[in-house]
Amino acid sequence: MKNTLVRTDFNFPGQTHVYHGKVRDVYSIGEDVLVMIATDRISAFDVILPQGIPYKGQVLNQIAAKFLDATADIVPNWKLAVPDPMVTVGVKCDPFKVEMVIRGYLTGSAWRAYKAGERTLCGISLPEGMKENEKFPTPIVTPTTKADEGHDENISKEEIIAQGLVSKEDYEQLEKYTQALFQRGTEMAASKGLILVDTKYEFGKKDGKIYLIDEIHTPDSSRYFYAEGYQERFDKGEEQKQLSKEFVRKWLMENGFQGKEGQQVPEMTPEYCESVSERYIELYEKITGEKFVKADISDVPVRIEKNITNYLKQ
Repeated sequence: MKNTLVRTDFNFPGQTHVYHGKVRDVYSIGEDVLVMIATDRISAFDVILPQGIPYKGQVLNQIAAKFLDATADIVPNWKLAVPDPMVTVGVKCDPFKVEMVIRGYLTGSAWRAYKAGERTLCGISLPEGMKENEKFPTPIVTPTTKADEGHDENISKEEIIAQGLVSKEDYEQLEKYTQALFQRGTEMAASKGLILVDTKYEFGKKDGKIYLIDEIHTPDSSRYFYAEGYQERFDKGEEQKQLSKEFVRKWLMENGFQGKEGQQVPEMTPEYCESVSERYIELYEKITGEKFVKADISDVPVRIEKNITNYLKQ
């Protein structure tokens, strides 16, 4: 797919380091500033898929920026500016070595574990007799380790503190922030006819202060159900209508791919990539309640380089 940004190789003024993640490329400028580029790469089952998705990076970056602004009264965050539709510039923090996952409903990997007979998740006891997509009495925080390579692993609060990954005091603050952010996200989703099902937050520290970092409430980091018809579908044991990247995972599984050794990623035709792009744009409009304005993609790398360089010169 031409007009998608799947790799970057910039050299900005003052650049000291670059990190290429699954979806984002992060450029360090000096000691204190990060330039995070949301590419059009898409990953599933911890595998970067071979084709980019038009406008995906713009969708993710602009949703994250909107929610960072909408939650800045709860916890300080890393965002300084959005000089390009696919770019956020922010404060460089030391990331905590855990991701704070919070779940309002029993679904996804938690449901798969529950169905297989597990009744504790990250040290939290789950009640008997729950069904798929059932709402928890109160949202549960189920952290994972942050793996540089491979899969993140579930871990309990007690293990995190015992292993010294996060101090007890900091961890308790992270939990409070996680619950407050999820509550705000839930309210914002409800106003758009959506249910925020589960999500993850990442935090870092700078000068002794905790910051919210990375993306927030995007369809890559969160799962949303449509509120309308939720109860009816639940009562009938039907699948929920959802807004998340789950539709890509489902397509891969239907075509025999789950990221396991020896499996081939099915062919991603231009038509398929276009259909995924349309879903991401639909997600954006539903989640934000705003019309998506497509950026000029005639030469994405040139546009990005120009916008970032102009910002850094200021």
